Amino acid sequence: MVDTLTPKARSERMARVRNRDTKPKLVVRRMLHAMGYRYRLHAKDLPGKPDIVFRGRRKVIFVHGCFWHRHPDPACPLARMPKSRLDFWGPKLEANRARDLATAVRLEAMGWSVLLVWECELRDREHLGNKLRRFIEGNS
Repeated sequence: MVDTLTPKARSERMARVRNRDTKPKLVVRRMLHAMGYRYRLHAKDLPGKPDIVFRGRRKVIFVHGCFWHRHPDPACPLARMPKSRLDFWGPKLEANRARDLATAVRLEAMGWSVLLVWECELRDREHLGNKLRRFIEGNS
């Protein structure tokens, strides 16, 4: 299958992909705030610039898009592979996954606890809220 967009149009579309203040990240932040937790965003001094940082608790949360970060759950409908240019997308998405794993290992070696929240988990807000609370309170 061939890309239906010109290289210029594809470049413009990809440039619009955000990595901060995405809808999933905003949902998680609002949930945490409503639960009474206060946090910092994107700590530049930590590996991977975590999305949400609880310095006093030494805990960080990454909110990952299932497509971009290769959610390993086979039941996740959002983690599909593109149908075209697999020679490009396969290595790119695998590199994202490997980088995320290395970042988590580095943070844990520094004494930080890491929680990954996947985009598809936002469908069950009650379950997600419980997961967040258990992580922050130390019962993860």
